[in-house]
Amino acid sequence: MEREKYLQVEEGIRKQFARRLFKPFARAIVEYDLVRPSDKIAVCISGGKDSMLMAKLFQELKRHDKFPFELVFLVMDPGYAPQNRALIEQNAAELHIPITIFETDIFENVYEIEKSPCYLCARMRRGHLYSKAKALGCNKIALGHHYDDVIETILMGMLYGGQVQTMMPRLKSTNFEGMSLIRPMYLVRERDIMAWRDAYDLKFLQCACKFTEQNYAEQSLHETQSRRRRVKELIKELQREDKQVEQNIFKSVENVNLATVIAYKDRQGVRHRFDEEENV
Repeated sequence: MEREKYLQVEEGIRKQFARRLFKPFARAIVEYDLVRPSDKIAVCISGGKDSMLMAKLFQELKRHDKFPFELVFLVMDPGYAPQNRALIEQNAAELHIPITIFETDIFENVYEIEKSPCYLCARMRRGHLYSKAKALGCNKIALGHHYDDVIETILMGMLYGGQVQTMMPRLKSTNFEGMSLIRPMYLVRERDIMAWRDAYDLKFLQCACKFTEQNYAEQSLHETQSRRRRVKELIKELQREDKQVEQNIFKSVENVNLATVIAYKDRQGVRHRFDEEENV
């Protein structure tokens, strides 16, 4: 008789995928100080491959029992179609992830908005996740952004936003006192997540947004998707020429030399120019 799927997945994380998934997951937690004793973390699950894997990796980390911390596996339903919510519940049950689901009406609120609905939706989602997590006694929320998201965001900011910035591995919330956001998948590669998914024939949500479901022709949505696709392809093309390209993009925001920067913004958003000291 075939072993239950969750047992196969958990054994795979400990053996077959330990080096590619659990090791970079654990390394990010240590390197960026993401999990501390007595933390209560809301592991935010959207239903996609990244967040579902993140939940299983957290369960494995908890099994190691190096220090006490708590987990809540939090699913926000922003207005999913019934089949999409059912798929999330089915996958969570099959993978033995004890999810807590709460409902919001975010999709309805942003559906008629013409300008930047994706940006507004993301902000509203995060606000609801912070609020629910805090109500459950959590002090952190964990999101499933991975290494490829990070380097793509760096290039997108430069090419389309005219700025140098990245996704941070850890952020303090400015609106929810005592709360932080962490990204423990920060060093995990997307290709390894996909290999894990395919090894166990797992089927996750791709994008359950109402715009995508109904093929809604909203310009900024398609612009954002196509820009990210172009950046992803650009990175792949450059990587074929030079194997260090991806690593160099990632390191570029760690090795900023302020002495050679024309201008920068400090933590308060105040802009400083290179010639300020010369004018003093």
